[in-house]
Amino acid sequence: MIESGNKKEEYREIKKYWIGRLAKCGGRNSYEKTGFHCKKAICFSCITRGNGFHPKEYTHVRFRFGYTKRTMLFELESITIGVGNTNWGAPDNECVFILKLGKCIKKNESKDSTEFQPKNS
Repeated sequence: MIESGNKKEEYREIKKYWIGRLAKCGGRNSYEKTGFHCKKAICFSCITRGNGFHPKEYTHVRFRFGYTKRTMLFELESITIGVGNTNWGAPDNECVFILKLGKCIKKNESKDSTEFQPKNS
């Protein structure tokens, strides 16, 4: 559905691995052991306490077809947290990371690369 352009969002569980990939602090909150919680960082406790989500700034996302070299590169419009569309593979009534996809840049590229491409600072 992503390849045909019908699916405009992709979902990832709110777990330590994806927090590390998608959140600015990478899931490390230096105030956690003191009882204070940084409103500019993110970790599972920040999400559940409603302190906000501060995503890393990526411009593109690359999807792979399993372990092959076949990929698709899309513009990444935003990363948010919310309840996704179950018709597109999101779990029922569960908050997830939502990757909002823009236009497809390249399909079937056979180049090795990382999944996300950061914005230049």
